[in-house]
Amino acid sequence: METPNEEIFQDDTVTPSSPASPATAEATDKLDPLTSLQAEVDAARAKAAENLDGWQRERANFTNYKKRIEREQAEANQNASATVLARFLPVIDDFELALKNMPTNDEAAKWAQGVALVQRKFISFLENEGIKRIEAEGQYFDPNFHEAVVHEESDKPENQIIEVLRHGYKLGERVLRPVLVKVSKGK
Repeated sequence: METPNEEIFQDDTVTPSSPASPATAEATDKLDPLTSLQAEVDAARAKAAENLDGWQRERANFTNYKKRIEREQAEANQNASATVLARFLPVIDDFELALKNMPTNDEAAKWAQGVALVQRKFISFLENEGIKRIEAEGQYFDPNFHEAVVHEESDKPENQIIEVLRHGYKLGERVLRPVLVKVSKGK
């Protein structure tokens, strides 16, 4: 005999068509909101993790951007300084020429000493700005720092610098002006 809440199938299994008791219905109703709340919490956590990941990525991008801008500004400042300071290098050359031909009489020697003092102060100023003289005397020719004007036979080994014709300078690692040199061909 069939009960109103049960259906009988051919294998004689009884399946409830509605909840058998009010306690089961209440448990099912409590599970559905709890399950949906848990799903919402999981979705919110996933969205929060996604937002955190995006924020961290953008923060790293911004930090890299700031570093790149600072580096570019430093390079621009150094290039501007190099351009201006390179214009003073011929003045140093003129001082060196003047001091090579320094007069020897008493009155002119005092004047020449004053010129030498001005030259030393000027070179000190350039060194404080980061400009250094490129050493070349007795070294081997390096096209990164030297410009060969003359090749001549000498007792020195091949490609060794015999004489510096004009001093070269660099700012940091950047060559402002190469050294003009006379290079040995060997014997």
